[in-house]
Amino acid sequence: MTLVAARSRQAPGSLSRARHRAGRWIAAGVMLVLVALAGVLIGQVFVDPGTVARIVASRLLGVSSVANDVQERIVWDVRVPRVLAGVIVGAALAIAGVVIQAVVRNPLGDPYVIGVTPGASLGAVTAIVLGTGIGSLGVAGAAFAGALLAFVGIVALARRGQGWAPGRVILSGVAIGYLLSAATYFLQIRATPAQLQRALFWTLGSIAGVGWMALPLLTAVVALGSGWLLLRAPWLDALAAGPELARSQGVPVGRFQAELMVIAALVTASVVAVAGGIGFVGLVVPHVARLVVGPAHRRLLLASLLLGATFLPAADILARTLLAPVELPIGIVTAAVGAPMFIAQLARDDRGAPA
Repeated sequence: MTLVAARSRQAPGSLSRARHRAGRWIAAGVMLVLVALAGVLIGQVFVDPGTVARIVASRLLGVSSVANDVQERIVWDVRVPRVLAGVIVGAALAIAGVVIQAVVRNPLGDPYVIGVTPGASLGAVTAIVLGTGIGSLGVAGAAFAGALLAFVGIVALARRGQGWAPGRVILSGVAIGYLLSAATYFLQIRATPAQLQRALFWTLGSIAGVGWMALPLLTAVVALGSGWLLLRAPWLDALAAGPELARSQGVPVGRFQAELMVIAALVTASVVAVAGGIGFVGLVVPHVARLVVGPAHRRLLLASLLLGATFLPAADILARTLLAPVELPIGIVTAAVGAPMFIAQLARDDRGAPA
């Protein structure tokens, strides 16, 4: 009877915690939907919600729409793919940050650390200023190639024996990042005013020009990478606890770290090739997700996906409305919002740390 009574006393508390967790997931999903809807509705040209709904229904369900051609193009050809791109790009950068932080075992890990973003920026600016590209892909192809070449350089410098030394990854990434950034700045000095404006807008990031054509491949890369990471969540938990513990649990640490870095590089390169260099998403979002769901990587990856997919479209709304009709590069907004959030988190950690 005592055991039964103890279980009966524990059951309400466990049920309450489960409901609380479910409530947080539902709230995150609702927030994502609301931000996505706002992204479709908000713009320099007003389109009422009823017209937006009819346009989307006509495209997806074949329902007749009374909207004119201009409204159709604004909503379906510009705003909807832009919002979807924001969702996918934000989710991708967030999970890339989770992975890199697990590999380097450092809260400062993000796509800049492995040199992918500076490499992509150099590739894109080279294509813009010198007029070179990868076949018909142009700037996007050059950005993707630059990102992967930068990652190869990090591998050559950071890999040690059968594993990755976290300190070497960070130092190698910083060194290569500075070198690539210097080359990018040199090319910008040589650029014409029109080329310079395009290069600066691209290197700071924007999803304004992302159309339907870019979404299928980007979605496939992010979905496959995310699915693989969720399957490997127990190994990520073990790796985050330390390589020795991971090996004791049967994790092939060196091979697993290499796989993680390749996935993070491919996901980030695909994103940067489409949307440019958007900072702070991969750095800040995983920290916020840990505060919400804890360090277990299955929940952490899912939470980061949701929060990143919400944060970037919200930042894009601010980028196009703060100085309307002038549109800001989205990287300025993510830095302006993300940096204070990260500083606040550091201050909170300091207050909680023992003297």
